[in-house]
Amino acid sequence: MYFARKEVLDFAGEEKIWVFSGEMGAGKTTFIRHICDFLNVKDAVSSPTFSIVNEYLMQSGEKIYHFDFYRIEKPAEAVDIGCEEYFFSGSLCFIEWAEKILNLLPRPYVKISLEHDGDNRRITFTHER
Repeated sequence: MYFARKEVLDFAGEEKIWVFSGEMGAGKTTFIRHICDFLNVKDAVSSPTFSIVNEYLMQSGEKIYHFDFYRIEKPAEAVDIGCEEYFFSGSLCFIEWAEKILNLLPRPYVKISLEHDGDNRRITFTHER
């Protein structure tokens, strides 16, 4: 998983919206933590399951927004927290459980899929247009 963080950064290029998909326990938050380490994030990276969004600051002063929409029941809840303002802020947005708000996601975005089968993990990334 460690080597993939540079690969996904190179693959993403200038894309600011990154969607992380995978089952519960697939390693989405862990992978985001590794990417944030690579990007020199000063803050502790944790799952925003209850807060829905966490804000992290890189040493460069740039912000990263980390979303977890697992607990929302309707896309309107994401709108209520101002997700579209975050998405169009120009900052990196890392989104877990985006399938709950697909109609709100700006395109294009990078999709990072994590799968695990016991000790084996597979990470794939695609551009969604």
